[in-house]
Amino acid sequence: MTDAADRAASHAAASVADAPPIVSIGTRLVRIPLSRPWGPDVTDIRVVEVVVTDAEGGVGHGFSWTPSIGGTAVQALLDTDLAPFAIGRPAQPTWWDDAWRHVHEAGGGGVTTIALAGLDLALWDLVGRRAGHGIPSLLGRRHETLEAYGSGVNLHYPLEELVAQARRWVDAGFRGVKVKVGRPDLAEDVERLTAVREIIGPDRDLMVDANQRWDLDRATAAVGAFEPVRIAWLEEPLRADDLAGHVELRRRTGVRVAVGENLHTEYRFREFLDAGAADVLQPNIVRVGGITPALRIAKAVQDAGAELAFHLLPELSAPLAFTLATPTRIEIVEDARLDELGALAAPSGLTLGAGRIGGGPAEGLGIRFR
Repeated sequence: MTDAADRAASHAAASVADAPPIVSIGTRLVRIPLSRPWGPDVTDIRVVEVVVTDAEGGVGHGFSWTPSIGGTAVQALLDTDLAPFAIGRPAQPTWWDDAWRHVHEAGGGGVTTIALAGLDLALWDLVGRRAGHGIPSLLGRRHETLEAYGSGVNLHYPLEELVAQARRWVDAGFRGVKVKVGRPDLAEDVERLTAVREIIGPDRDLMVDANQRWDLDRATAAVGAFEPVRIAWLEEPLRADDLAGHVELRRRTGVRVAVGENLHTEYRFREFLDAGAADVLQPNIVRVGGITPALRIAKAVQDAGAELAFHLLPELSAPLAFTLATPTRIEIVEDARLDELGALAAPSGLTLGAGRIGGGPAEGLGIRFR
């Protein structure tokens, strides 16, 4: 059986000749308050809903996403540059590369790819709805459930609150958990991780995420300090663009490095893979531009023998991961799923229990915002 990327390309190419043209594209900026803020400056997330209508009345719903910053810029790029480019083209996600080249002068990634994601997701939703299938069925489902891991944006939590969160993860059946690190005093990070390890026990994976806070020497020292708690991976220890630094950190320490949430193109992922800069690659489906490029990146990562771990947005990452040959863990940030935040007009169709995620949308993406 071919991989999901090949199946997606074949499906789209086979039907593009029959696809009606796009006649309109509408956008709407939605602010979704976080019930558990990610910090004093991140109290909500911004979604730009994208609605594509074709000449036969078919409608597809997609969205772009960003925490707190950039939502209006994404919406402006969609309204002023991508929508005029897309109208009249087939209502199929077959011309993503053309659209990327069109906006490339504004940046190869970042705001451009985040905006592209809204359009790409809306087109995939439309294709799925036209076919009467959810994305997993459309691309060929291979896994009924996948392992999930508990995650939290919790660097600002007092120790007592962090420990309580770890207990909730254990009670939920997660076999792995992820904790933020990067306190001013490294000893504080060690104290917090030690407390979490005591709660989760010796057999669960403990991942840590520094969110680009360190330089190379600080990261090297942290790896040594964390040895007693046995971390499963160290995520974004350095600036995400520092390819050489990640290579050197792995050489110095042998730690399993995870990066990817702030890499925006398949070219950057290939550079990190080719350089041996990371063991775990974490594309965010929106930040890389949608399902079309995410499938290519997933294939490249898994073909290289690295671990794939999609970043956030389980409403997108789980349905896509269900179609991949190699199982991948799904990140569940506490109190941050769109269902939990009351952002959706109807349930996403996903189920979560005993540390595993299953289910999925009945048609298209299955994501509609209130």
